[in-house]
Amino acid sequence: MSAMTSVAVTGGAGFLGSNLVKRLLHDGHSVSVVDDLSSGSVENMRGLGVDIDCIVGDLKNYEFAKESLRGAQAVFHLAAEVGSVAYLHGSDARELAALQSNLVIDANVFRACLENKVRTIVYASSVSVYPFDQQLGAHVRFREEDSERVNPEGGYGWAKYIGEKQLALMPDTSFGIARIFHAYGENLYLRPDRSQVIASLIGKAVRYPKEDFVVWGDGSQRRCFIYVEDAIDALMRLWAHVEKRGSLTVNVGSTEEVTVRQLASMVIALSGKRIEPKYDASKPTGALSRMPSLDRAREVLGWSPTTSFSEGLRKTYAWAEKRLATDSESS
Repeated sequence: MSAMTSVAVTGGAGFLGSNLVKRLLHDGHSVSVVDDLSSGSVENMRGLGVDIDCIVGDLKNYEFAKESLRGAQAVFHLAAEVGSVAYLHGSDARELAALQSNLVIDANVFRACLENKVRTIVYASSVSVYPFDQQLGAHVRFREEDSERVNPEGGYGWAKYIGEKQLALMPDTSFGIARIFHAYGENLYLRPDRSQVIASLIGKAVRYPKEDFVVWGDGSQRRCFIYVEDAIDALMRLWAHVEKRGSLTVNVGSTEEVTVRQLASMVIALSGKRIEPKYDASKPTGALSRMPSLDRAREVLGWSPTTSFSEGLRKTYAWAEKRLATDSESS
């Protein structure tokens, strides 16, 4: 990896992308941001002290994808149709929409990379590629090779699985695949209709008592959350590895497991409010347990997370409380 590389970040105005853009600029790279601003925002970049233009358009349009990636030496492909359990998996129609949208986005980006002779791609994949029936068990730890038994989680998981397979077939391209397990931190998507569990519970706590603090399920679901700065460090190390040593697939996550009930209690404590949580077992909850094996990340990349969940959650709550207050004042 040269000291100065021309890098394109798809989804660069979103949660993960904006944090990555900040790191890339800090490290001296030339960065272009490609985003349709459906879940990302220019405010995300400015809020991190980043002043950079965004190429706005829909990556489901191939001509836009090809033009927006022209001149890039490396592409971090983070753009995807993402959201809450209900948004992605709430109905067959939502499953189909997630599958079709993400297949088109990935196909266009990868084709554009081939046409533009991009030498390196780092792809944000997901825990959802792993067999969903195993995710319904307790304390299951996933290794990278476990995805070879094919049973991804819904339309979104199938799209990510197929995206990985497309990369493996691309000629003259080195790729890194990061299977990310539940990233969180500054610039999380906070809109209630699509926010995932940490953003959702923080938003409810900030808005309480105007909004009830409702937790989906009975709180027994277990998750391993990775703080965004740790995730970005993993992506940068993956890129460096791919540039020097070739393609690699690796889990990016934490092994510090917490239940959703524990998460709710921690959020309530950070709020400083007297909140009585309400558990709604009728709502969709997703997998019961998701924990990554980080052996490959440690051995090959020399990476493991350094931010404790309590510290990362504290930082995220403080950021979200400020952002929601600003949004309320401007509305």
